[in-house]
Order: sequence, then C-alpha cells, then structure tokens
Amino acid sequence: MAFYDTDVTQLHDDLVNKRVSATELTQAAFARIKATDDQVKAFLALNEEAALKQAAALDQAGIAPDQMLAGIPLAVKDNIVTKGLTTTAASKMLADFKPVYDATVVDKLHQAGVINVGKTNLDEFAMGSSTENSAFQTTKNPWDLTRVPGGSSGGSAAAVAAGDVLGAVGTDTGGSIRQPASFTGVVGMKPTYGRVSRWGVIAFGSSFDQVGWLSQSVKDNAYMLEAIAGLDAKDMTSSHLAVPHYAANLAQADVKGLKIAVPKEYLGEGIDEDVKEVIKAALAHYESLGAQIDEVSMPHTKYGIPAYYILASSEASSNLQRFDGIRYGFRAADVKNLEDVYVKTRSEGFGPEVKRRIMLGTFSLSAGSYDAYFAKAAKVRRLIADDFNQVLADHDVIMGPTAVSKAFKVGAEITDPTKMYLNDLLTVSVNMAGLPGMSIPAGFSKANGMPVGLQIIGKAFDEQTVYDAGYVFEQTTDFHKQTPQLGGQN
Repeated sequence: MAFYDTDVTQLHDDLVNKRVSATELTQAAFARIKATDDQVKAFLALNEEAALKQAAALDQAGIAPDQMLAGIPLAVKDNIVTKGLTTTAASKMLADFKPVYDATVVDKLHQAGVINVGKTNLDEFAMGSSTENSAFQTTKNPWDLTRVPGGSSGGSAAAVAAGDVLGAVGTDTGGSIRQPASFTGVVGMKPTYGRVSRWGVIAFGSSFDQVGWLSQSVKDNAYMLEAIAGLDAKDMTSSHLAVPHYAANLAQADVKGLKIAVPKEYLGEGIDEDVKEVIKAALAHYESLGAQIDEVSMPHTKYGIPAYYILASSEASSNLQRFDGIRYGFRAADVKNLEDVYVKTRSEGFGPEVKRRIMLGTFSLSAGSYDAYFAKAAKVRRLIADDFNQVLADHDVIMGPTAVSKAFKVGAEITDPTKMYLNDLLTVSVNMAGLPGMSIPAGFSKANGMPVGLQIIGKAFDEQTVYDAGYVFEQTTDFHKQTPQLGGQN
C-alpha cells in the first residue's frame, strides 16, 4: 500500500469504524518503506518494534472520534530528538546519540496517538538545500532518482512523495520545508516563528528555526500543524496565541476577493523561465476564481541571501560550540590534550558545509568584523521585515515561486556553495521576517516533467488564510493527485 489514494479524514474514519486497524496501517507503512527506500534513501532509522507495539495498544483501546491523527503512521526529521531512538542530525558527530527525552513536538504527537515510523534524512545539522550534505547517505527525488529532493528536510519530503507516509515533520530555517516540498511535489508549511515549540530541536539558527510539516494535501497539513502548535513553557519564544482549528475552518475557505501580492522580484532575474510559466498559470487560475492580483515591489529581496547567511551562520557558530567531544556525541581518538579534543573532534565530526558555516559565522562575530557584517545584516533583516509588513498591510497573502528552479541533478551544485545558497533566494526572507509560508504543488515543468511549487506567504500567525488559499487551489486543480513512478527518469 502506498499512502497516495487516501488522507487523514478517510483513514481516521476507517480506524474509528474498525474498517482498518492501526496495526495494519503501520505494517503497510513499513512494507512501503522497505519497497522504496533502497532507491529513495529517505530514512536514517526505523522505529518498527515500538511503532507496532503502540499500534497494537491503540487497537485494543479503540480510537475516539476526536483523535484525528491517532493510529496514523507519520515520520520525524532526524534533528528532532526522540527518546531512545537514534537522533543524529545526519552528522558523524551524533552517529550513536540516543536521547533520554522527547522533543515537545514528539511528545505532542505521542499524546495525539501518532505512530512514529522513523527518522528521516537531512543535510547535516539542517545546513543545505539538497540533502547531499548528510554524513550517511544522499536522499533521491522520487520523481527522478538522478535528482535531489531539496533540503534540508529532503528525507521528510521524499518519504511523503514516495507514498511511505501521509506526512513527515520537518524544520525550516531558510526554506528547508518549502524548497523540498516544491522539488518533490508535496505540501510544505513553515508556520509563524513561535507557533510551534523548538524545545528538543537540535538548533541551527535559533531566531530562524521553525518546525512544520510536509504532507500530501493541504487539509492533512492543517490537521498535523494543529496537533503540534501552541504554547510551551520550555520554549520562551513560543506564542501564547490560541491555535485555530485549521482543518475544520477549511470548510469556509474561499478566494473570491482575496488580495494577492506578487513581488516583481519573485519573477525576475535568476528565476527559471519554466518555473515562471507554471507560477503565472497558477496566478491566472486564482484570478479566474475571483482573487485580485497586484504586482508589488519588495526591493530588499536581493539582500536576503547575504544577510541570512551571515546571521544564521553566526547563530550556528554559537549553537554548535556544545559539540566539544566531552559531554556527548563523537570524540576523536589519539588526543594528547584538551585543545586536541576540541580541534580533532570538530575537524573529524563535522562535515565540510557545517565547518564552512561555523567559520563564516565566527568571522562575522569577531571583534574586527562584527560592525561590518553581523550588525549590518541585522539591519537588513529589519528592512526585509518592513517590506513584508508594508505589502501585507494592503494584501491578504504574497505569492510567487517557492524555488528558483526545479530539482537539479545529484552532484550538479554540491561543489559550488554560492550557487547552492542561491537556491534559497525566495524562502530565506520569510524566515527573517518570521512569517508563515507554504509551498503547494502548482504544476509541472514542460522541459522535464518535474514538480514546481507555488509559495503562499501570510501575515504573522495567520496560517489559516495561507491554508485557505492553498486548499481552494488544490480543490480546483489536479496537480496534487499526480504521483511519481519510482525509478522512472524524466
């Protein structure tokens, strides 16, 4: 069984009315993973024994009508800690790390009765746009196994696109949910900063990181976000605001009169012409449904990449100091003194991209460079946020491409960091402003048949309008219904 021709609503109804059991669904998920993952390589660790035990307990107790996600198999990105289950952040530094506690997100999923089938691959410490930076394996795009699934949540995206699960948790620091969603033809939501607790997420950029979902449909995504969102006393940045019933509210979704802003910079230089064509067609579809399309300007967009990579790398250089070879994780052998422990452990334990960002961040924070780099980047961040605020003062949402291109070939960009960083051109600014952004399947490239994602950006804590806009598009198109033929080449 591939989890394509169903959704949370249907599976929940089947479980409540005992047309299917949680055990059967869990067994089906593992059977699908075992049938596809030799090709796709989405998973770093499976949780089969514990998952089947949990499923059996749910079957015995029965599933109540209000337990929407209970008994449904889902997956978790491997930079989110799981008690007793290896959590590596795809790094040699944490190759054998088994946490003694669950992240808040994982705890909430457990309370909701979700079956965690395993941990998905990512770029090491979530630093990358292709999932080629993993210390353990390169995840492949189910639509074309010669292409990347995007990153850093490439394993989560690939698991959903391959039909292994209906949804998988991801994290998004500069586009790490939305860009892989675009590349693999699934839905990817990065909520407002503070909507979901970060406690138990292995930190990359603490003022940017946010947990969200990759899923096969907008409504499923809405159910999943509601399950993990809300205030957490363990995370001082989590919001006190009430969490809406996102999925239930979709019944009233309408885009007639919706004011959509399209920044000219999002369809300008550097964007693949094939991608532009798909996005323009999607915008025309919204217009035909009664939405209002306005071209606007967000002039500081071009500064997003340099500012983001200074700020996020600076935060990473601070966060990754904890990996010192002493308290936990990898420790280098043949060390002669304390300095050796630090230097050799970090030299051997971190991969090249992580070391590159640590060095960039450390340089940006150094006494001689702080004012010239970090302080200026922080000011640019404010200007970018102001661009969003000005546009969203007169519009409901902002739309444009999620990524500058379709999924590229494995190995095509990994040796060119600058080119790789530019993949995040259209996503990093949303993290810098702390706003919600979602990628939905918008069509396919005429050149090679690969998926193209439409990004919908909303006002702070207004995920509902973003979901509404995505849901109406999804319900009036068939792009989300098309699925990859594993092993086929496009």
